[in-house]
Amino acid sequence: MTWRIYQHPSESEPDDADPVYDLDMEETVSTPSDPLVQLQADLNEAKSEVAEWQDRFLRKAAEFENYRKRMEKEKADAMMLAKSSVLIEFLPILDACERGLKSFEGIQNPPAGIQQYQEGIELLYKHVLDTLSRIGVVPMETEGKQFDPHLHEALSREETFESEENTVVKELRRGYLFKDKLLRPAQVIVAVHPKGKE
Repeated sequence: MTWRIYQHPSESEPDDADPVYDLDMEETVSTPSDPLVQLQADLNEAKSEVAEWQDRFLRKAAEFENYRKRMEKEKADAMMLAKSSVLIEFLPILDACERGLKSFEGIQNPPAGIQQYQEGIELLYKHVLDTLSRIGVVPMETEGKQFDPHLHEALSREETFESEENTVVKELRRGYLFKDKLLRPAQVIVAVHPKGKE
């Protein structure tokens, strides 16, 4: 591109002299030779940008979904822990009722007052047990079952050949499950075979 610069004549220059300066400058703006090529390049650039933003969106959506699931799990665990801590406080009532009912087992022909007392304890025991079972608390059956350290707490061992080794012989305190999770382990006596004897 060529530029021509004209100057006004000054007093020192003659009127007939008209200075002209020619400047050759490179063109700074390049115009595409083919508009179709430029449109294709713009389209490819837009597609790559769309793919990048879509990838970012999918990653953020996955992160948010994982966060939501984690929060729901933590909330459920917190609720389960809160319920469990309250339910554990009711278990000594059941233990007391069971001990009270066992104390009546040896009495034959009890007086009327003691019989009414026994019926009252039975009613209380049944009512508390039914209420807890509706919530999801169930007692564990342990006697005659294989000892499981995740469910049972062994307080002692009893040497015997009448039961298989590592079998629960006697339950000292009942264990309970809450929605298939351990609420309280059962305290038990475990059978072992005497060594050197048959």
